[in-house]
Amino acid sequence: MKMGNDSAVTEFFLVGLSQYPELQLFLFVLCLIMYLIILLGNSLLIIISVLDSRLHTPMYFFLGNLSFLDICYTSSSIPQMLIMFMSERKSISFLGCALQMVISLGLGSTECVLLAVMAYDRYAAICNPLRYPVIMNKVLYVHMAVWSWVVGCLNSLVQTVLTMVLPFCGNNVIDHLTCEILALLKLVCSDITTNVLIMTVASIVLLMIPLLSIFVSYVFILSSILRINSAEGRKKAFSTCSAHLTVVILFYGSALFMYMKPKSKHTTASDEIIGLSYGVVTPMLNPIIYSLRNKEVKEAVRKILSKYLGLRKI
Repeated sequence: MKMGNDSAVTEFFLVGLSQYPELQLFLFVLCLIMYLIILLGNSLLIIISVLDSRLHTPMYFFLGNLSFLDICYTSSSIPQMLIMFMSERKSISFLGCALQMVISLGLGSTECVLLAVMAYDRYAAICNPLRYPVIMNKVLYVHMAVWSWVVGCLNSLVQTVLTMVLPFCGNNVIDHLTCEILALLKLVCSDITTNVLIMTVASIVLLMIPLLSIFVSYVFILSSILRINSAEGRKKAFSTCSAHLTVVILFYGSALFMYMKPKSKHTTASDEIIGLSYGVVTPMLNPIIYSLRNKEVKEAVRKILSKYLGLRKI
């Protein structure tokens, strides 16, 4: 599967978890089910937030962005992953690999910023409830969402271009399930100091700084919640924040493990499992977490279903 040292690479072979052939069918079925849940759950959240006027708030605007992002992110990798599980020739073209990497890295970076923006929204809502409509006005929260996408996509574009112009010297076997930038850099046969430096800076800016801002936001949020006299008020405040905090822990836990741990020349099975969790499990759990932990979403679902079923009866 490798070519000569001076050969130009025109395709890559994705061999992640191929050392477990007995698991390929199981992984195919598992990922297919999770992908269908991702599409259904996130699409329903977007539809509900659009149809129910009570959910036309900054929080649900950001949640709609997150759901759309998760659909796009998983659609850039899971369909191709499903084909690989059932195919003997696990190859992807050079251009296809670059496209997959720029989309997945861009959307992953965007989610880092978007989760920090959502934390700030919760901070403004709970710590400054009377000024919240003024602070989080439509112009501001739309700009915050747009800049989340812009920053994430620019980071991805820069890192992908800097990676794909490097020489691979015929090395085209990627020990990963997808065209992931860390796995691809292991194939490069020239100095990657610049790439590593840029990736480290990007990890600090797009992982550590947003995570720090989320932590600071929740310190103030927790302090405000504990000062609420009403037990019902405290419960409602905790309810609106717990879903977001759960998603943050799942997403950042996987991301930090992948991008901030010491780099190794070889990809281990644990790396693959964490990568699968980062790319499939977290997007699947997001709509479930927000639906189960959010009373407003449950009420909106009941309202839409009752209206639809009522019309059906007529």
